[in-house]
Amino acid sequence: MCIEINIANEPAKHGIKANESELLSLAAHITALPNLQLRGLMCVAKADSTQAELIMQFQRMQHLLKYLQATGYAVDVLSMGMSGDMDSAIQCGATHVRVGSAIFGARDYSTELRNQS
Repeated sequence: MCIEINIANEPAKHGIKANESELLSLAAHITALPNLQLRGLMCVAKADSTQAELIMQFQRMQHLLKYLQATGYAVDVLSMGMSGDMDSAIQCGATHVRVGSAIFGARDYSTELRNQS
């Protein structure tokens, strides 16, 4: 599993804060569970970020992964970036990128909302 980091500290998004102590605490808790294997970190960058903000968010994620590795965790997954920002994510070390809209096109949210009713 991957720990989700709320990299831009957005109230509408899930994940822990991007700080080392909270990350280490959760990582220790996860690795103590017998049926889970911690593989790395994941995030969704802030949608309206500038290029510079994206790079800062992705570099922070890369730092957090390296921090976990340096403290003894065998993690190798850094899942970040989507179709629109995948180049920046890859430049910052992403090992997994979500590219659904690049493959399937943009979502039609109005149809999804109707189908949920």
